[in-house]
Amino acid sequence: MDLFFDLLRSVIYGVIEGITEWLPISSTGHMILAEQVLKFSLSAEFMEMFRVVIQLGAILAVVVLYFKKLWPFCMDNGRDSGLAKFIRWPVMRLWFKIIVACLPAAVLGLLLDDWMDAHLYNSVVVAIMLIVYGIAFILIERRPRVPTTTKLSRITYKQAIIVGAWQVLALIPGTSRSGATIIGGLLCGMSRACASQFTFFLAIPVMAGASGLKLVKFLAKGGVFTLGEVGTLLVGCIVAFVVSILAIRFLMDYVKKHTFTVFGWYRIALGILVLGIWALQSFVLA
Repeated sequence: MDLFFDLLRSVIYGVIEGITEWLPISSTGHMILAEQVLKFSLSAEFMEMFRVVIQLGAILAVVVLYFKKLWPFCMDNGRDSGLAKFIRWPVMRLWFKIIVACLPAAVLGLLLDDWMDAHLYNSVVVAIMLIVYGIAFILIERRPRVPTTTKLSRITYKQAIIVGAWQVLALIPGTSRSGATIIGGLLCGMSRACASQFTFFLAIPVMAGASGLKLVKFLAKGGVFTLGEVGTLLVGCIVAFVVSILAIRFLMDYVKKHTFTVFGWYRIALGILVLGIWALQSFVLA
């Protein structure tokens, strides 16, 4: 019976991950709320790994949806000779920019992973970041602007570095990786659609690396998967994959006609809710 309920909870976690990983509303903030009511019967070590590795399903959704834009190889590009003719250079140049944007967060994430889990993964930090970036979205969208970059191929290395710097800030729980990088993209002249797509692509190496790191640490500490844990992880990833496809399509359709202001207000409301629950548990129910 415990396994059945764990699988059911995993479905709910997958839905939360699939929606909140791509919409700029912080997956961590929602996970903290979910953890208040969804108590798995699995080990704490597994759950620490599960919260991150479930992102693999979300990553796969980006790869499936944008495979043609992401695959850098072809049979013949019609221009070069030798091995170079098998490369789609515009796509390869995009990957170079993705790597440049990901390096800062990858290095600092590797160095500070354990410290951040110990010191920053708490309700107060998450709530503050939810509110701060919610206000940022509202203020940015109120500033009249004409985007200078509307296509991925037009993104410069300077813009990639700026977005990468904003992605570093997303290491703080509650910031929202997609939220931070979209803000960075908007501030350096990208259109909403361009910033959103670039954010999706940045997620592939960042989230794959984070998932791999957590999995290695779990195994290095002597962690062994039980049958129930394998099922829980697989179900969560599959659900996250399906929901991510729907969420990404929704966001890309939404930003064609709307601003990110509604997400800003939602973040503020969620931050206040997280703070309220923390205060209730700390001062009233303690």
